[in-house]
Amino acid sequence: MTRTQANLLLLTAGAMWGMGFVAQSTAMDAIGPLLFIGLRFAIAGLSMLPFALRESRRASEPLAGHQWRAFLMIGVLLFGGMTAQQVGLLTTTVTNSGFLTGLYVVMVPFFGVILFRQWPHRIVWPAALCALLGIWLLSGGGAVALHVGDWLTILCAALWALQVIFIQRSATGTGRPVTLAVTQFAVTAVIALALAFVFEPVDIAAIRSAAPEIVYAGIFSGGIAFTLQVIGQRYTTASQAAIFLSTEAVFAALFAAIFLSERLPAAGLIGCVLIFSAILLVEIVPALRRQRQPAV
Repeated sequence: MTRTQANLLLLTAGAMWGMGFVAQSTAMDAIGPLLFIGLRFAIAGLSMLPFALRESRRASEPLAGHQWRAFLMIGVLLFGGMTAQQVGLLTTTVTNSGFLTGLYVVMVPFFGVILFRQWPHRIVWPAALCALLGIWLLSGGGAVALHVGDWLTILCAALWALQVIFIQRSATGTGRPVTLAVTQFAVTAVIALALAFVFEPVDIAAIRSAAPEIVYAGIFSGGIAFTLQVIGQRYTTASQAAIFLSTEAVFAALFAAIFLSERLPAAGLIGCVLIFSAILLVEIVPALRRQRQPAV
């Protein structure tokens, strides 16, 4: 596979994730957020399960107990992030949700300093200020505070930032990325469905009504998009992968405009550009500097 083909796979994954924001928003016209999350990730887990089983058969040794515990904890973080995002979509727009979720890329190095004293590249600090300015413009550029849904989406970004950190520290050495994916999908589905049966109405007719969104979010923006990401990143650089995967936010705004008729004022568009620029800065500049350093 050429690098161009790999980047196209990553671009497709970003588009699927962006379209997933529309599916998440419209599904809640029929069913509650917890039920949608549970059904979505049950389908995602089942769609990826054959690949996880094949990965397990090819593994040289089984996973240890502490590795399974790390996978389960990462699943809890995914559930928290998805729930905050899904409930947030009740009171925020798909466009806002798409861009604010992308702030997890900026939050990761901050949490690294706070939790583990891992100091980031210095480009992170101006990028963070750029992102904060973008959030202010996205909220209207005035004294009005963000809506509850926007704050929940920022909480979602924080939880996903923690997920990224703990994947890096606890799970990357296992060589079992698909097993990790299926585990976190399963944890999210079990918790969400259990809570849905307690706190939300579960109606078969409503589930049928939201079935297209559930299936899309489960199979395409879940299983297939994750697989495309794994394949694509084997044949391209990390900085290029970040650019193409970050287009999730752009596609979220694009599809919201096409399917939901959402429109942003000029200040909001500038805010989106600033947030997107911050996401790219913290990914690309450190990678470029590493490439310029001579090999030892």
